[in-house]
Amino acid sequence: MTPDGPFRVLVVEDESLMRWSVAQALTGRGHTVVEAADGAAAMRLLEETPADVVLLDYRLPDFDDFALLRDIRRLAPATPVVLMTAFGTPELSDRARALGASDVLQKPFDVFRVDGVLRRACGSSVH
Repeated sequence: MTPDGPFRVLVVEDESLMRWSVAQALTGRGHTVVEAADGAAAMRLLEETPADVVLLDYRLPDFDDFALLRDIRRLAPATPVVLMTAFGTPELSDRARALGASDVLQKPFDVFRVDGVLRRACGSSVH
């Protein structure tokens, strides 16, 4: 994987319109996007086919806050994870980074800005 992409992106978001918007913007930029509406589906997808980067909603109906981030870090420790949240505080961002998130996106955000965030996250994980 290089920071230039294209990437295989797992978008984990329970709000269908937000998930669709992000997926459309990334697909339009040449990335392959796989979508999950909840944490259980995300873990199944990651076990089947690794992603280059994960866009992860902070609050999902089947996982408590940072639990899925911790599980993803255990399953795929080299995969960058960008946390998306409408509950952004400096403390939340600091905790997310301490648990292994590459970046934190505050909702609402411009979906066309996500491509650059993914490139930075993947660039910082290249060894």
